[in-house]
Amino acid sequence: MTHDLFARMREQVLIALRAIVPDLPDDIAARVEVTPNRDPAHGDMATNAAMVSAKAARQAPAKIAAGLVTYLGEAPDVAEASAAGPGFVNITLDPSAYRALIPVILRTGEHYGNSTTGAGIKVNVEYVSANPTGPMHIGHCRGAVVGDALANLLAKAGFEVTKEYYINDAGNQVTALAWAAYWRYLQAIGTPLSEEEFSDEIPGGLQYRGEYLIPVGNALAANHGTSLATNELGVAAPDIWIELVRSTTIDMMMTEIHTDLAQLGVQQQIFSSERALVASGAADTTIDRLAADGLIYEGVLEPPKGKTPDDWEPRPQTLFRSTQFGDDVDRPLRKSDGSNTYFANDIAYHADKLDRGYDILIDVLGADHGGYVPRMRAAVKALSGGTKKFEAVLCQIVHILRGGVPVRMSKRAGTYVTLSDLLDEVGKDAVRFTMLTRNADAQMEFDLDKVLATTRENPVFYVQYAHARIRSVLRAAAEILTPESITETALADADLESLQAEPELALMRRLSAWPRTAEGAALAREPHRIAFFLYDLASDFHMLWNRGKDDATLRFLQKDRPAETLARLALIAATAVTIRSGLAVMGVTPVEEMR
Repeated sequence: MTHDLFARMREQVLIALRAIVPDLPDDIAARVEVTPNRDPAHGDMATNAAMVSAKAARQAPAKIAAGLVTYLGEAPDVAEASAAGPGFVNITLDPSAYRALIPVILRTGEHYGNSTTGAGIKVNVEYVSANPTGPMHIGHCRGAVVGDALANLLAKAGFEVTKEYYINDAGNQVTALAWAAYWRYLQAIGTPLSEEEFSDEIPGGLQYRGEYLIPVGNALAANHGTSLATNELGVAAPDIWIELVRSTTIDMMMTEIHTDLAQLGVQQQIFSSERALVASGAADTTIDRLAADGLIYEGVLEPPKGKTPDDWEPRPQTLFRSTQFGDDVDRPLRKSDGSNTYFANDIAYHADKLDRGYDILIDVLGADHGGYVPRMRAAVKALSGGTKKFEAVLCQIVHILRGGVPVRMSKRAGTYVTLSDLLDEVGKDAVRFTMLTRNADAQMEFDLDKVLATTRENPVFYVQYAHARIRSVLRAAAEILTPESITETALADADLESLQAEPELALMRRLSAWPRTAEGAALAREPHRIAFFLYDLASDFHMLWNRGKDDATLRFLQKDRPAETLARLALIAATAVTIRSGLAVMGVTPVEEMR
């Protein structure tokens, strides 16, 4: 039996509806919903069954609704059913339905909210994928947290999930990084050049000036001495050192990125190298694969928007017919000089993921990659014959504030706030929770003052405080009851009939919404919903705690009323379980006590 009360009630609604409309088409049944009522005065939930089935049944919605009210009024767990509006039916559950959920939560533990919705469908979630050109910064951080939480959420919903990082270790940016590391190497061996002098030696000038490359230069000097510097300026021809310096730098940068990710609580299963992909000839193979399907041609693209004919130099290129698959323009895969475009490499990478058997490919990207989405969606559709899906989650930028003003830039990185700096300042849990308090596609301000505050305006504190308070009550309970009687297993057998006060019922209603919330967030690819749910759950718990201050009959621990005490301990223990279930998705640690 499902733990989702909304799913169970939907089954009851469908049973009733098929009794009223015996030939109910399956596509109509699929549109039947049972959703929470915004106003509790109208009941716990409502269904649109009468409205969506009226046309097929050739009956007025009100007539079908009246029949549903009769059937549902006699259904298990239903206290009352009533017609409302143009055909909605409101449903109020008997409190016993909510009380029955408490032992289920306690016996299920943190797996409460798990579902089989994903049916084992294989999903690849690729996130972070930062160029290894420097320390991870705050922009990478949001994508890392969103991607990791999304992957956790999909796994909870029953998908088979792989977490992946694509190392962008090919192309001009990595070459520029190698030159910058070489500059630090020259400093390390005692032949330093100024930025201006060295920029004259580099195609495109010196791009990376941050101090984070000093350890790379020192490592090159320690391992190779002065062998990489030969002419009077100390700068050797690139063909002597470029590959060695590039690979050393990438390795050291990736080691640092691994460290930053681990500090953030992110552990990805696969790290794929763009450089290795290019070296394998995968892009050419993929282009040939598309060509075999008649999806490649030689052509000249129209001038880009905003260009005048005088600015536009038409060039014949190898083009992919991406417009056949929903893109707004065909995309070049080879330049006029015969070299492959970056997009060709990206298609090859996604083709590799498809060949590894994934059904859904999800890329977590920066908001500036919005134009990338339709072309890659078209490529995945073409490569899979439309049988596989490509999705993208776009993350907007984050502004770090202190005292209402932007924080100073990191000296070590040179131009941005590093993830390591932020983690040192506020800690992993605060970073992860706060990053999930807004939808990924909305810009956010990460206010350091608020994140460190011990008030309800700080969501991570408010939720962790709820868990800590519950654990404190359970520790205190051990002083008036036997420890064996207050374990989660023992509390699952408690008599819960005394849980009838409205604040207690409100907390139970919130607990009942967790399976539906988790499943809905997974299907919508919106992990921020979990933060919202946990905040509301914490609010319901704190409200019950505060009511106990004013009404002694609502206090959790009552020495002369052991049955009521055990019932309330079962309720708050189930609340703690649900908080831990949600925090596990977010990658946030539940705390035993606040310090």
